[in-house]
Amino acid sequence: MTVRTVVYDRSVVEGREGSGLDALREARSATGTTWVRVSAPTDEELDRVAEAFDLHALEIEDVQGTPAPKVEEFPEHTFVLVKSARLRGGETTFEEEIRDQPVGLFFGHDWIVTITAEETAAVGSVWERVAREEPRLLGNDADFTAYRVLDAIVDEYFAILDEIGRDIEAVEDRIIDDPDTETLEILNSLRRELLSIRRIVWPTRDAVSVLARGDAAHVRSGTEKYYRDVYDHLVQHVELVETYRDLASGARDIYLNTLSQSTNEVMKRLTVVATIILPLTFVVGVYGMNFSGGPYNMPELGWRFGYPAVVAGMALTAAVMLGYFRSSGWL
Repeated sequence: MTVRTVVYDRSVVEGREGSGLDALREARSATGTTWVRVSAPTDEELDRVAEAFDLHALEIEDVQGTPAPKVEEFPEHTFVLVKSARLRGGETTFEEEIRDQPVGLFFGHDWIVTITAEETAAVGSVWERVAREEPRLLGNDADFTAYRVLDAIVDEYFAILDEIGRDIEAVEDRIIDDPDTETLEILNSLRRELLSIRRIVWPTRDAVSVLARGDAAHVRSGTEKYYRDVYDHLVQHVELVETYRDLASGARDIYLNTLSQSTNEVMKRLTVVATIILPLTFVVGVYGMNFSGGPYNMPELGWRFGYPAVVAGMALTAAVMLGYFRSSGWL
């Protein structure tokens, strides 16, 4: 559980100690922009933060739950709920699944509160930029800091989609070289990953559009262009997700077609073998009826070269049929 507070303006960054209600209220009223970063909080800490910054109980409940990304307007602040995402690897290269967690952004004119269930790289990267006194961050209000956090989260989606794209290319090569049952499992895993990232990207795009088109009262007109840039990135994400879904579906169709073709090749070879054996079985069956002592017996049964002649005839029949099948493209 961690509650960290920093107050900054164009010239200075000041860290604040304490997570009590009085300390939080004092930080909120301080000159400059106040950022309270909350990670893995207890219920008591959440209650103190909510009371100090007038956060609604339903907002806190959303951050603790798993709702879709959204934006809500309140008289004193804007609430943005997005999801940070990352790929968690398994035992093999392709055994990965997307892990996401809600990130709550609450910002007014001169303060911002971020709440996450655990430490988040996207939030941490922006926090470090503030600590390094990056001029662009220090010279803007809380809405710009919220934009930087959103931008860092959206950049994580790029990394995930790039990884999925490389996996799809690898699977396509694998389908051509050596399709097997494991390939189908990999394809299904990739399709699940794409479905998971789609459930994140689509509502995030809709939420950021509210901030980009000027509907949020606490987003300055000068900052809207930055949110429009994030929105453009999310539009690209949506297009990539749909493209990769098409590629994954196409790869799955190729796999099924390749498997069907392989089965047809096996059946063709079995048919050729059965067709060759059929006349040989007939000959063997006929000469297996080796009756003797009657007027209808086969006279060649008593021929000295009868057996070699029949075997040679059977070999010649098989050779002729093999030659015919090969010339017809069956083999």
